[in-house]
Amino acid sequence: MKSLQVGQAQQDYGSHTDGSDKVSDKSILFPNKFIAIADSFKGEHSWFIAPQIPTDFSIQVQETTYNVHKYPLISKCGYIGQLEIQPLISNSGNVLKLENFPGGSETFETILKFCYGLPIDFSPDNIAALRCASEFLEMTEELEDGNLISKSEAFLTFVVLSSWKDTITVLKSCENLSPWAENLQIVRRCCDSIAWKASKDELTSEDATPNQESWWFNDVAAFGIDHFMQIISAIRAKGTKPETIGKCIIQYAKGWLPGMEVELEGLRGYGHEKCNLQFSIFSGKKKESSGHSKEQKTIIESLISIIPPQQDAVSCKFMLQMLKMAMMYSVSPALTTDLEKRVSLVLEDAEVSDLLIPRYQNGDQGKTVISMTISSEECTMLDIDVVQRIVEYFLMHEQQQIQQQQKTRKFNISRLLDNYLAEIARDPNLSITKFQVFAEFLPENTRSYDDGLYRAIDTYLKTHASLTEHDRKRLCKIMNCEKLSLDACLHAAQNERLPLRTVVQILFSEQVKMRAAMHEKEPAQIGIQSEQEGNHTSATMDIKALKAELENVKSQMVELQNDYCELQQEYEKLSNKPKNSSGWSLNWRKIKNSLHTKPAGVEIGDRQDAPKSPNTILRRLNPRRRLSMS
Repeated sequence: MKSLQVGQAQQDYGSHTDGSDKVSDKSILFPNKFIAIADSFKGEHSWFIAPQIPTDFSIQVQETTYNVHKYPLISKCGYIGQLEIQPLISNSGNVLKLENFPGGSETFETILKFCYGLPIDFSPDNIAALRCASEFLEMTEELEDGNLISKSEAFLTFVVLSSWKDTITVLKSCENLSPWAENLQIVRRCCDSIAWKASKDELTSEDATPNQESWWFNDVAAFGIDHFMQIISAIRAKGTKPETIGKCIIQYAKGWLPGMEVELEGLRGYGHEKCNLQFSIFSGKKKESSGHSKEQKTIIESLISIIPPQQDAVSCKFMLQMLKMAMMYSVSPALTTDLEKRVSLVLEDAEVSDLLIPRYQNGDQGKTVISMTISSEECTMLDIDVVQRIVEYFLMHEQQQIQQQQKTRKFNISRLLDNYLAEIARDPNLSITKFQVFAEFLPENTRSYDDGLYRAIDTYLKTHASLTEHDRKRLCKIMNCEKLSLDACLHAAQNERLPLRTVVQILFSEQVKMRAAMHEKEPAQIGIQSEQEGNHTSATMDIKALKAELENVKSQMVELQNDYCELQQEYEKLSNKPKNSSGWSLNWRKIKNSLHTKPAGVEIGDRQDAPKSPNTILRRLNPRRRLSMS
């Protein structure tokens, strides 16, 4: 509803330039020639010139009062024509106040020019305000053909919406024209035009480079959160890829949430008394006003609600950054829970630094300094409960996939959680119960090695040096000594912080593993021995064959020895006869040469022509026999 207030005019034409008046007075002359009217609009505070027709109507818009003629406005403005106002006496009378006039006094001046028949210029900067103001004043075609509503609508539809740059300009000007711009569908039409151009460019350039793909991100990211959400909704309706929408949301968050990318430089604790902890989170930011904090909270909640549901739309790092901001500004619990579930689906892409979410005090929205005086068991520098809920959602999702007989992701988050445990173990106010519960979240079969868990336990023992022996044993029961690597076992054997019983268990498990390794080698050794036995059997058979052959040669040699002895005796008998000695000598050489054979590797030397005795022959054979037997 347009509000109308009628009040007394507080101006005197004789002192219209008095600086003490807060409301400046401006008069418009309606002469016979319109050429002089243009000059009447010049001036900062007063437009008074010698009028040919006295003004009979005063209108106040914001801080400015306009003294005008009633007829030109009534002929084109249905809103003013419907008012029943008594004619105003010159230099006095009532003033028509236009509250919440779209576009303010500048737009109203342009409309006055139009009502007096002066030419006006339409541009992307003023077209939205003129369209809303003409609707406010009901400047329809029923009063006059070619009235301001039809002209501004035609320029908006056929000129502005066909250009990307002009559409961006018009939509930017609509931020100060609410709710008129929304009711007249100017915002919706601009968002649809932007979405159509962005989606059309994406469809026609599928192989475009990242710079070509995101050419419209900067223009869209310059809008406020309300118009940005409408643009994203329109772009999504056009079928734009979720990855492209996610990139646009990330760029918008970087521009409007400057504290999102501030890495946690460190949590410097001090004053670690038993019941008191005060610490500060240093991010280089100043304290923010409550109004700015409220705006930041609205932006965070809006961005979380429009993130595409696809897992690959935005990165896990970005969602964890948004979760940090959500915890800082205490956004809606429903949105926080939804974001935690979204993070659990892509937890395998997270890094330890992303999970380091500070603990903020309730009600300190946007404040980077936290001061608490609560129980040390409940006060930790990092918000471990958030990460604990994320891990619970992750395990629940994995269990559902197993029940539905779907393929589970072959990813083990044990390494990520063990590294996170090592980080939170440095907190002197982290209770052993909370540490133990978090460490036992994962099933036993999840960890292939417990080296990371051992490192976290050792860090906790180093930070909490005052733990009792019972608590140390309780803490060390979390890890499985049989899953420690050799390097971890060597380190544990020399670790004075571990209980003696734990060290003994580690050494014993390592010895058991060594024995098992030795037993695994025994079957291989048995196979080698059987192969060696087979080779030994074949060698024995060859030796037996050689022995039989040697016995055969030995028997032949004995026969030859007997023949040789008989011949030698005959030779001695015949040697007493000098006659025919040369003949016998010749026959003897033939017989001796016949004996110089080499049967079965046996060699008989013939260095001398003189005959040898049987004993000499046996002495030569015996060494050969021994060598063959070996």
